[in-house]
Formats: sequence, structure tokens, C-alpha cells
Amino acid sequence: MLRLGVLDQSPVRSGGTATDSVHETLELAQAAERFGYHRYWLAEHHATPGLAGSCPEILIGQVAARTSRIRVGSGGVMLSHYSALKVAEHFRMLELLFPGRIDLGIGRAPGSDQRTARALRRAPEMAGAEFFPEQIAELVGFLGDGLPAGHPAHGVRAMPEVPGAPELWLLGSSDQSAMLAAHFGAAFCFAHFINGEGGAAITRAYTDNFRPSADLPAPRASAAVFVVCADTEAEAWRLARSRELFILRLHSGRPGRYPSVEEAETYPYTAQELAVVEYNRRRTVAGSPEQVRARLSAMADEYGVDELIIVTITHDPKARLRSYELLAQAFELT
Repeated sequence: MLRLGVLDQSPVRSGGTATDSVHETLELAQAAERFGYHRYWLAEHHATPGLAGSCPEILIGQVAARTSRIRVGSGGVMLSHYSALKVAEHFRMLELLFPGRIDLGIGRAPGSDQRTARALRRAPEMAGAEFFPEQIAELVGFLGDGLPAGHPAHGVRAMPEVPGAPELWLLGSSDQSAMLAAHFGAAFCFAHFINGEGGAAITRAYTDNFRPSADLPAPRASAAVFVVCADTEAEAWRLARSRELFILRLHSGRPGRYPSVEEAETYPYTAQELAVVEYNRRRTVAGSPEQVRARLSAMADEYGVDELIIVTITHDPKARLRSYELLAQAFELT
């Protein structure tokens, strides 16, 4: 049976506020549990007016406190900015408060512009991608039995000490993240909603190269997909137009709040911008419940996974809630 999860970027819509966004996140999380979703992940973004989720570790606690069964985690913490010890302690505390329900998803991308990333970094001299494997190794050590002899932090323990540990995931859109997840024996989620090319091959390579760890004896993989589900295919694609304009503006250095469908329909696209929109559209799954179920089932088979993480954003929060509800009904989640 295919399991579904939610990745929430806490969108801030035009005409709305960040306060609205966070309240809509909490409402959606409670609904996702009622609908039968398996996980609820909170994203990390900075310097993006259209996305309010700058600190997933705080939202995780709020979501977990308002739910009782669904797994809750980060999708993900941008580890390159932070001390591995502090991240481990954040999530050990969450595990203490909500035992057996916490996921720690980590990523390498900055989740921001470069100037903001420099302001966030724990140490500018250790900002390069070449330090990311070292940070993962430190995080694994702090979450587990400690760092090996010879490491400068050998003997340092992440507190509080708890009997369990959060489930560790690497999130990425490249083969580098997949191979790091395989090397460290962590779960892996491919970000199809960011990169629609080669995800199936990358995910299968992760499975083939997986090295068992103390916490994960066998590979565990998923894919994160942008989905809009509505009563009709036409309505789903109409709702998706908001994201098309949001992504176009974001990638061309014009970040803003999530535009309405009406804004997107009246925006004066150039021929070049229309080509970009058409290219990005390949990363979107939109349609009626039956169409979306067929497309996602085929994608899961192609990737060789039994779980998909669903990213859905519409300008109207009620339409977003309805999309997740229709999808849950289509897959008969319980």
C-alpha cells in the first residue's frame, strides 16, 4: 500500500499575512491526520516573503502538540547553517516530548539567497559543500552513541538523553545527497518538486548502494511531489497557475507572496517566461482524483518507493485543504 505524507512550506498568500500562514499550517496538519496521512514535514526557507517557515523545529513542536498519531518532522533543516550538536539537541528534545513520532530531515541547500546564508552560517570558513559529509557524521554521532575517539568533540553528549531517536532523512535533488544517505545508512527523499529529471534512477542508486546502520537496517526512500487535486482536471491546472507565477518570480530574483489565480491569469508573460513555465510544469501533477492517483502510483512504481510526500500550495487555503482531502479519498487512506 502506498503511504502519503505532507510537506508544508507554510505559504504566505497575497492579501494574507505570515500569521495567517502559520495558522493555516496548524489547521492543515490536524486535517492531514484526520485524512490518514503518514507524515507531516515542515520546510525551512529564509528571505522569501512568500514562505513563512523559517524555523521548522519550532513548528514541529506546535504541530505535534495538536496531533496525536501522525509523524512530524523537518523537510528539512538546512544543516550547513548550523552546529550539528545544536540540531541534535533540538530533535532529542522533540523526541522526548513526542516519542516515536519525530523525523529529522536534513538538506544541504541554503534555502535562501547567498547573503542571508552567510548571515546564518555557524562558521563562514566551513560553508562549502565539502564540509557537509563531516556535519552529517557529527549529527549521526550526536544522535547515537557519540563521536569516535580522535574527534575534537569525542565525549560530548547531546542532551537530553532519551531512549529513542528521531528518524533521520536526507532530502535532496541530486545523486550526491542520495549517495550520502546510502553511505550513512539514513533514509532518503528525492525532491521531485525541485528537480524533475533523473529522480527514479537516483533513488534506485541509493537503494542499491545503501549501507545498513544501527537505526535503519534496510533502505527507506520516498519522493516529494508537487500535486494539485481538484474535482476536474481543468480546475486543478487553474489552481496550479499561482505556483507557476510564484516560481517564475522566485527564480528570476523577484520573490514575493503567493499570487492569486487572477494575478497569474492576467500577468503579462513574455515568450521566454512562457517557455520557463511550460518547462517547470513537468514537475507538477495536477488533475482529478482518478488522474492524480494514476500518475502518482506510476511514479511510485518508477521510483521503487512505497511512500510519496505531497507538496500542495494554492492561493486559497480551502482549495489546498480540499486537494489533500480528495487525494486521501482517492488512495483510501485510513
